[in-house]
Amino acid sequence: MLAAPLPASPMPAPGLCVKPGPGRNPEPVIAIRGLITRFGDQIIHDGLDLDVRRGEVLGVVGGSGSGKSVLLKTIVGLLAPSAGTIHLLGHDTGRLTPRQRIVLQERCGVLFQDGALFGSLSLIDNVKVPLREHTTLSPALMDEIARVKLAMVGLPPEAGAKYPSEISGGMRKRAGLARALALDPEILFLDEPTAGLDPIAAAAFDDLIRYLQHGLGLTVFMVTHDLDSLAAISDRVAVLLEQRVIIGTLADLRNGAAPWLRAYFQGPRGRAALGEE
Repeated sequence: MLAAPLPASPMPAPGLCVKPGPGRNPEPVIAIRGLITRFGDQIIHDGLDLDVRRGEVLGVVGGSGSGKSVLLKTIVGLLAPSAGTIHLLGHDTGRLTPRQRIVLQERCGVLFQDGALFGSLSLIDNVKVPLREHTTLSPALMDEIARVKLAMVGLPPEAGAKYPSEISGGMRKRAGLARALALDPEILFLDEPTAGLDPIAAAAFDDLIRYLQHGLGLTVFMVTHDLDSLAAISDRVAVLLEQRVIIGTLADLRNGAAPWLRAYFQGPRGRAALGEE
């Protein structure tokens, strides 16, 4: 079953809370200072500093074991840092009470690899999970919101009754994205969103992310290894290298002095993604 085509321009669906686009406000919605992350004797991040600006799509790349997904999980509170500070939407995450942390997490949506859906639930019930957990809405209204979210990500109405095992990987990612958007977040975290997709499906997912980012005024923090996605939708790129971060535009980074940067951005796949071959 194919996903429904996206409309030509973002239009709010009935009952959908659409935030105004913020433009390119330099205000950081994520500010990380001196982050140290370690597991036993292994140091993953050592004094890492990073700002994520409101309204941008930040692509996060790095070699295997550089701590890309660890960084994402640390920002959203799934892992605790060993040292340093993380300010998320103006709040110091290390000083929050459990209730304050929950309220802050409601303002963030997360899409993990392959959607991370509950296999025993239909797609519409998967989307309703955060609504059940964080709201007191009526069942009928939760159903309506879930249907709107599934439509937003390009899934047809009949998909809501299906189970994750009955649909393609691309549809599972879209359903996971619908669940990540259930609470109308301000920041969307994506962990390898195009991994496992064929080039056509990956390009369509890139278009979907940019469409939603513009239409909903989202800030997007995207961990990826997909050079095509970086070139298509990233405003800036953060490279995790030697336990810290280098950040800039693709044009800045492709000419960087570090050997890893040259190998990544100036290799055959990098040149192809940047339209040089």
